[in-house]
Amino acid sequence: MTKVMAAEQVAGSLESGMTVGIGGWGSRRKPMALVRAILRTPVDDLTIISYGGPDVGMLCAAGKVRRVVAPFVTLDTIPLEPHFRRARQAGAIEFVEYDEGMFMFGLLAAAHRLPFLPTRAGMGSDVLRINPGLRTVRSPYEDGEELIAVPALRMDVALVHLNRADARGNAQYLGPDPYFDDLYAKAAGRCYVSCERVVDPADLLKEGPVQSLLISRSMVAGVVEAPGGAGFTSCEPDYGRDEAEQRRYAETPWEDFHDQQG
Repeated sequence: MTKVMAAEQVAGSLESGMTVGIGGWGSRRKPMALVRAILRTPVDDLTIISYGGPDVGMLCAAGKVRRVVAPFVTLDTIPLEPHFRRARQAGAIEFVEYDEGMFMFGLLAAAHRLPFLPTRAGMGSDVLRINPGLRTVRSPYEDGEELIAVPALRMDVALVHLNRADARGNAQYLGPDPYFDDLYAKAAGRCYVSCERVVDPADLLKEGPVQSLLISRSMVAGVVEAPGGAGFTSCEPDYGRDEAEQRRYAETPWEDFHDQQG
């Protein structure tokens, strides 16, 4: 059964107020074709869960976001994502900031349908002070260690971009890092995968080893073939980051940049 669909169909399935997880990391392998499709819809009041990059910046600049949950929002070679920063400084969005390790445990908890997971990550830092809603738990074993109880980062929808996929939704990464795209897929009510190329299932193992098959079709609601669909972020080994376009994005007022995108 084919799950191939258009980016506009994915974006059209979203509703205002949803919680949307976005895979990738910073300015690396972000599902930008899907993000841009969301920009063309009236949906707003979103909660975005992301190791944030221009996905978060664009959606915030467009007024689509009420709340961001992230450990950072960066363009990698440009440390602070400027459009997110402006929205944050203006008080236009709510921001929940977790330690990177805590964020991972939140994804793991949601992926395993647990209410929370305990971790040492964040202990001794200001993370509890700036997130007063967080709770700690004590180990039930004899050491009685105090740990942070990281709540599950549950999502209505997850959006990820992989190098290859078949029409049924099996998806493959070919770059140096899977990031946490598989956890996003497991943690969400439904997951949509965009990819550089849809291939025959038999061809997936010609592209890379079985370990590169990161996401199973059982997790996927739809597949979008989107060559260049992570641009201007990187999608190794298919292409690197377009640094010139990223600088233009960072230095251009959002209204002008968005208008130029059509």
